[in-house]
Amino acid sequence: MAPPADRPYAFLDVDGVLIPLRARPTGREPSRSPAAGLIESSGNPLLKRVDPDDGRRLLALDCQLVWATTWLAEANEVISPLLGLPELPVVPWPDPDDEPPRGVHWKTAFLTRWAAGRTFVWLDDEITDRDRHWVASHHPGRALLHRVDPHLGLTDADFSTVRHWLTT
Repeated sequence: MAPPADRPYAFLDVDGVLIPLRARPTGREPSRSPAAGLIESSGNPLLKRVDPDDGRRLLALDCQLVWATTWLAEANEVISPLLGLPELPVVPWPDPDDEPPRGVHWKTAFLTRWAAGRTFVWLDDEITDRDRHWVASHHPGRALLHRVDPHLGLTDADFSTVRHWLTT
């Protein structure tokens, strides 16, 4: 296995990626989940849509997982335990007054700078072709900007695409 500093980053959004807009038919019932208490105490009923198996599948990617979400540190407090993930680094977002390039998602330039030339995968539900073009012209390393369908959240097809990209 490569040393951690050489592993690609996997930037993770939460809403629309790990918490889909629609309930997942295969999701576990919270009353049977070991994290049921955390879901209840959070007061956020959408946490029932988190698929605990996503944690295992994310870890299997052999990337350095990084939260790239407006949840910030709360992702480690709430989402990581639901997924069985360790505490992950969190991207601190820039001042909201920093304007992104026209038509480019507000996270794009910042994540590219944060990666500092290192290979990365970005899983988000708001990625567009403009983001892909911007990264391709501003990032010297390899990058996969993968848009997740926000209604479905991460699927087997998403994981397959990422695994294939990482191994080619």
